[in-house]
Amino acid sequence: MDGPAPNIPPLLPRALRVADTLRERMLDGALADGEKINEARLAAELGVSRTPLRTALHALAAEGLLDYAPNRGFTVRDFSAELIDEAFEIRAALEGLACRFAARHGLSPDARRAAEAALAEGEAVVETNRCGADELQRYRAANVAFHETILAAAGNRQLADTLRLVLNRPGPSLRRIVAFTPIDIRRRVDDHRRILEAITTGDPWRAELLMREHVSGIRGGAAKG
Repeated sequence: MDGPAPNIPPLLPRALRVADTLRERMLDGALADGEKINEARLAAELGVSRTPLRTALHALAAEGLLDYAPNRGFTVRDFSAELIDEAFEIRAALEGLACRFAARHGLSPDARRAAEAALAEGEAVVETNRCGADELQRYRAANVAFHETILAAAGNRQLADTLRLVLNRPGPSLRRIVAFTPIDIRRRVDDHRRILEAITTGDPWRAELLMREHVSGIRGGAAKG
């Protein structure tokens, strides 16, 4: 009996990969708010057929990242300043809670090394005194690594799942870095250093407060950017 054709992944995994790619583009700002999705062009660009692409687009619409209208297709959702502001408030509360949990549990040696490495990379970006694409990419990666290390150290699956729903929005995403200057990054790296110190010294309430202030401090620029 004939089996499935070799090297052709099933529809769902392929659609999931397409959805991941498009989600990253929206979170990075490569797909702008209000932009209409050209399905034919996007399918050709990604090297997929229209079927997995449409499956991915419907999934992203269900997540609230795209709007869909019959006979008009898909459009990147235009997040208002009010929606972004509310999302940042929720992110600040949840990440603050993650810091409190992490401080209570304590960091494993591997988690501490990962957080310190992320801080060192942030410091290295500041030392370049440049703000080009390479520096942006380096700091973005360091920022994501630091926050995800703390979230993992919190050891709470329900909190992690809830926070990721909030982070999968263009405004509060860890991947979107706004007002990118050496001074901005210096402040954020200093914030990270104080947060890590509060966690490692077992001060859960200070760790929570510092993270809330850290997230709230970048909220205004993100809402505009």
